Amino acid sequence: MSEKLIHEANEQAARFFSRRHFLRDCIGGLGATALGTMLGGCNLFSRSGDGLPQSLNPLAPHAPQFPARAKNVIYLHMAGAPSQLEMFDYKPELQKLHNQLCPQSLLEGKKFAFIRGVPKMLGPQAEFKQHGQSGAWVSDHLPHFASLVDEVSFLKAVQTDQFNHGPAQLFMHTGSARLGRPSIGAWVTYGLGTENSNLPGFVVLTSGGKTPDAGKSVWGSGFLPSVYQGVQCRSKGDPVLFLTDPNGMDRDLRYQSIHAINEVNKQEYETFKDPEILSRISQYELAYKMQISVPGVMDIADEPEYIHQLYGTQPGKESFANNCLLARKLVEKGVRFVQLFDWGWDAHGTDEGLSIDYGLRNKCREIDRPMSALLLDLKQRGLLDETLVVWGGEFGRTPMQENRDGKEMPFMGRDHHVEAFTMWMAGGGIRKGFTWGETDEIGFGAVKGKVAVHDIHATMLQQLGFDHEKLTYHFQGRPFRLTDVGGHVINEIIS
Repeated sequence: MSEKLIHEANEQAARFFSRRHFLRDCIGGLGATALGTMLGGCNLFSRSGDGLPQSLNPLAPHAPQFPARAKNVIYLHMAGAPSQLEMFDYKPELQKLHNQLCPQSLLEGKKFAFIRGVPKMLGPQAEFKQHGQSGAWVSDHLPHFASLVDEVSFLKAVQTDQFNHGPAQLFMHTGSARLGRPSIGAWVTYGLGTENSNLPGFVVLTSGGKTPDAGKSVWGSGFLPSVYQGVQCRSKGDPVLFLTDPNGMDRDLRYQSIHAINEVNKQEYETFKDPEILSRISQYELAYKMQISVPGVMDIADEPEYIHQLYGTQPGKESFANNCLLARKLVEKGVRFVQLFDWGWDAHGTDEGLSIDYGLRNKCREIDRPMSALLLDLKQRGLLDETLVVWGGEFGRTPMQENRDGKEMPFMGRDHHVEAFTMWMAGGGIRKGFTWGETDEIGFGAVKGKVAVHDIHATMLQQLGFDHEKLTYHFQGRPFRLTDVGGHVINEIIS
């Protein structure tokens, strides 16, 4: 080969390698810059994990933006939307209209999921009394909870703009009716990390036999690193699938395998600076630690008999009662956010189990004792002051009886309703024995103290020490937040 050809070949190789190195270094540099911005902007990663350097542990605990009233959250979501008119929103005038045709003024310009034509009004299918020093109205469906009304703040005029279950559940838990946004539990663990490195920062428990209509996206991490997504645990069988070692692998071999995998992952991170690699490292290590920690925490059999009597729990069974007790145990161990989903509240009247007069009463019986026990148990252990408890569904139910194609349902039922429904909060700096918001005389619309979904989110973040407008994450060229471009703190319910 001539000297000229050798020179040209070397020159071409130099151009190739320079271009390659330039692109690789730029990509790595951009990734490092993005990660650095994320770390600096949100004060993340302040404590070391076993396999990560101190500055790169995504679940390390760190301080909120300002002093917080709550350290943990237990969110009780009744999937399917419970009827506020049979539980908390007492409307004697509605009883007087029972079985009368609905006025056209309530139907014009309104959208309903199923009601067509002119339905009949449906009076409350429960008896109400006032309880406690606050005089809060609670139905006879919830006799245990009625004794605790002075511990909670009721929100009687919550509104949403989604009247189908999937989008409404997404909106309630991610701040958007569309897929792809992080859940509130993911935002909270992103902002605060977790206090127990051997357990997930965000745990999900389900009951009722099904998951929410919106699927697992309601506890997903969206565009946040996947380490912040909820970890679903079970109250029956193995708490987490594949938690035990397979045949032929002992714990030492599992540790060596994870250690070897994460050594490769660390090299990958040093090369590409991709934050998702940190998630992968953290999840491998957490999974290893969970093998020891989770079985003990998720076993309620060793709880004293008086606790089982208090909650109505049955070890080994999948139930809302078991999940309430597990929620207490988890926050006691430092889990930041515990999400309970209970399915079966969609009381359309299509069958007896989904009726207002039978099915709803039975569902209330399932939750009344355990959710009341949860509040009492947290209080007696000194945990309620630092644990924010939230209860609600994705929307409410209509004061009219549901019909479809102009025909009445076989059982009494109510359609989806977005204009006004009830939620409540307790603990974590929330005002005790208070009611904010009011609906009209038949419970159709809000007339005072209207509250939006983003207001709920803003208030929860406020109690955890965050300005909801400043807890952000850069994605697709702009900062995103849980409350999107709305949300106001509900100061009236803050003590």
